[in-house]
Amino acid sequence: MELPVASDGVDLAAYRPRVPLSVPNGKETPVRFNESGYYHCYGDRNSVASHGSVAQTGYETLDTPPHYDFYANSEAWGRRRRFRPSLYQLYANPGDDSRPPMYEETTGEQMEGGDSSEEDEDRQKDPPPEPTRFGWVQGVMIRCMLNIWGVILYLRLPWITAQAGIGLTWVIILLSSLITGITGLSTSAIATNGKVKGGGTYFLISRSLGPELGGSIGLIFAFANAVAVAMHTVGFAETVTDLMRENGAVMVDRTNDIRIIGIITVTCLLGISMAGMAWESKAQILFFLVIMVSFASYIVGTIIPASPQKQAKGFFSYKADIFAANFVPCWRGPEGSFFGMFSIFFPSATGILAGANISGDLKNPTVAIPRGTLMAIFWTTISYLIISATIGSCVVRDASGILNDTLSSSSSSETCVGTACQYGWDFSECIKNSTCTYGISNFYQSMGMVSAFAPLITAGIFGATLSSALACLVSAPKVFQCLCKDKLYPLIGFFGKGYGKNDEPLRAYLLTYIIAACFILIAELNTIAPIISNFFLCSYSLINFSCFHASITNSPGWRPSFRFYSKWLSLLGAVCCVVIMFLLTWWAALIAFGVVFFLLGYTLYKKLVGLNNVEDHVKNYRPQCLVLTGPPSSRPALVDLVSCFTKSLSLMMCGNVIIVMSSDSHVTWLNQRKVKSFYRGVVATELRSGVSMLLQGAGLGRIKPNVLLMGFKTDWCSDTPQAAHNYIGILNDAFDLQYGVCMLRIREGLDISQPSQAHVNQGFDGAPDSINTTSAPACIQTSITCIVCKPSTVFQKKQGKKTIDIYWLSDDGGLTLLLPYLLTRRKRWARCKVRVFVGGDTDKKEEQKEEVLALIKKFRLGFHDVEVLPDIYQNPQPGNVHQFENMVGRFRLDTNPKLDSDSGPPRQQEEPWMITDQDLERNKAKTHRQIRLNEVLQDYSREAALIVITMPVGRRGVCPSTLFLAWLDFLSRDLRPPVLLVRGNQENVLTFYCQ
Repeated sequence: MELPVASDGVDLAAYRPRVPLSVPNGKETPVRFNESGYYHCYGDRNSVASHGSVAQTGYETLDTPPHYDFYANSEAWGRRRRFRPSLYQLYANPGDDSRPPMYEETTGEQMEGGDSSEEDEDRQKDPPPEPTRFGWVQGVMIRCMLNIWGVILYLRLPWITAQAGIGLTWVIILLSSLITGITGLSTSAIATNGKVKGGGTYFLISRSLGPELGGSIGLIFAFANAVAVAMHTVGFAETVTDLMRENGAVMVDRTNDIRIIGIITVTCLLGISMAGMAWESKAQILFFLVIMVSFASYIVGTIIPASPQKQAKGFFSYKADIFAANFVPCWRGPEGSFFGMFSIFFPSATGILAGANISGDLKNPTVAIPRGTLMAIFWTTISYLIISATIGSCVVRDASGILNDTLSSSSSSETCVGTACQYGWDFSECIKNSTCTYGISNFYQSMGMVSAFAPLITAGIFGATLSSALACLVSAPKVFQCLCKDKLYPLIGFFGKGYGKNDEPLRAYLLTYIIAACFILIAELNTIAPIISNFFLCSYSLINFSCFHASITNSPGWRPSFRFYSKWLSLLGAVCCVVIMFLLTWWAALIAFGVVFFLLGYTLYKKLVGLNNVEDHVKNYRPQCLVLTGPPSSRPALVDLVSCFTKSLSLMMCGNVIIVMSSDSHVTWLNQRKVKSFYRGVVATELRSGVSMLLQGAGLGRIKPNVLLMGFKTDWCSDTPQAAHNYIGILNDAFDLQYGVCMLRIREGLDISQPSQAHVNQGFDGAPDSINTTSAPACIQTSITCIVCKPSTVFQKKQGKKTIDIYWLSDDGGLTLLLPYLLTRRKRWARCKVRVFVGGDTDKKEEQKEEVLALIKKFRLGFHDVEVLPDIYQNPQPGNVHQFENMVGRFRLDTNPKLDSDSGPPRQQEEPWMITDQDLERNKAKTHRQIRLNEVLQDYSREAALIVITMPVGRRGVCPSTLFLAWLDFLSRDLRPPVLLVRGNQENVLTFYCQ
């Protein structure tokens, strides 16, 4: 390939990457790379792609800037999806036809994904049909409010007010709302920890706490929703039966009439739900409007003066004496206790997850679920408080309903019993005989009696009960379907099959219908409600615990965009739920937790048995660090930096290559420095072979390092070329083993040990490769590892309001962003401002900035400062180019074709670190890029607390090791802040999904 050459060098603008974050539907003109099909230039006449080459020479880079497609799980319609190049494709010799090393996990899709034919593109001319999606109002808030405003609101809240009094009823309502509010905050945090798909509650818990706990609670929650269908349907059937009895229509008896009407009703609801989400959502809106009209009718009814008929039934409009009498409790019957009333009321507050349960049908679940759920909890709590206060201020507890029970002049007011005596009514006889049929203690339909137009309350009961039943009938199958698809438990996979464009779980609908029908046969609302309470409380306790667990473990994958939650508040919510469960019904609580622990034990056993088949997941990624410290006490800055990433979070292992075995106490030094790290020493004749042993043998099973950290070799120019070659060889070995690699350089150097011990290999950082036998300082002689010396490093100091500058120039899977994020979670770095720098074009600077900001926002890292740097593509200053040439001058190889032909094998094969003129010419663009980047770092990051920059990659057989080391040296030279060069293993460590 002929490179564009300026008069004094290479024009870097010709090598500017042209990969936009979003590409319209059209044809691209990619550079062709025979082994892969990855592209780095698209249709620009100034790019390398425009020079007419038909094969990739390997002198350019396949390294690509950040791109949305690299992290997306799905392909956008109308354009071909791009794939990030693998490590092997970046650094392998393009002339080497061998396959990737055995450690390389490159899928066939990646290797062939870029070669899709035009026939495939033309095959699908029309976009696929979009399934029905809902916003936060219709999809979450209205759905949750309808599910909360269930049968209890109309048929039991007045009765609970009579039993507990207005004061304790408010306590019951507020306690229920406290539990659901805390659970709503926890749910919001979990739901915003990435893009949410279908599966609702089960999906949220299983993807945050693991499928083991999520599976057990998901099964219980689905069952609780199925039983809730029965509860709401029985409430509806109870109302219909009472209306029939008022008009003299009786089929069998009250209980059997409720059963018959309930079965017919749930069958009709099944037909609506199976018709699809669009029909179900339209029905929900209709129910919502009906309920709002019924509320208005009730409020107006409390204001209208009471007629004699209503007074006979206990309604006297707003009276202070009635409020005072009804403010205190009056317990009656077997349920007459605070927790008895709580167990009956609590199911009316359990609809808060109705929106989350259809997360797969929401347009933007991460916004809709928090906003809709919390608004629903707020407004329904207000409505419960208002209704309990108003009904308790207007209606007495006991009334006969007989118009003749007035207080006559002949009867004595002293013998009259009850608050109604003050208003000219005498209900003493029915109160004494406990035969009163009206009043809020006896008449479940009191809200209808109070309202301005009773049929509207009946319509509201129908709307509330049917909408809640419908919401539960939709939620239970959705949760159960997701559970079935994960195949956690045997024999349930049959119910996971979906149908239609919305993947409707018709089989799970039928199962829910059967469960609901069985509980409808109980036909007693006060019996069904406490059963549901325990299961919902169990669900809420585990949702809160999952939020607490994810927060307290400091998982890197736990980055919710919803900030208004507290891990301790979540723990309080979990504990409250458990305590209340046992206070309500201790044996039911034991059964519920027994089922949870049985299912949990089964899933853990199944996971343990199949542990070798469990794949690592990006959501659970943690940087497990192997740190080439030598004796840890000799490089405390490297130890302190890595400790900031891994402390109380993940694995840290200090590695040391030893020439001669000796007794040491490195672990003691680590413990005294309060660094949580393992120490691993290996005996080897030279550094590279020893590090190779560490790379392959460190860790146990899946608990093994995945990131290699090492210090920069500052003395490579004065050391032997073989030492520099072996140093770069360590990087290549790490890449072969799919490690991410980080390299730290600080201005004062990492190695604080003066002439070091004879038994330590000197190749780690800036020391001769030969063995030094000089005696150690006195403090080192005492304990070999200088335990008494505890020098402070920059990574132990509070950084204040400085900046952490990230130069995210190439996409390596996200490790370049993740490590600074973990650093900012430490107190001493928390106040630092993170700035992200990316390359770009001058004329599209703002557009590219918004695109990168949108991508980073999806990762939920909290980075808001992005700067596009077009000047990184300018040519470097000639003086700096000259300094670079002097730096590598020692390793230049003067090629003479005559001598080469006469002297057998070329000298470069014997000394692969030597640099030919052809090597310099081929790599001139990359060389100038590193020189220019150093100039940019000097301009923008001179006062930063830390510079994190993507490490370039040199190709084997194309870039000699000394030339590559010169790139790294010049890129990071003469900088006051520490410089961390990072190169991930090209696999995602960040995701914007909730799984």
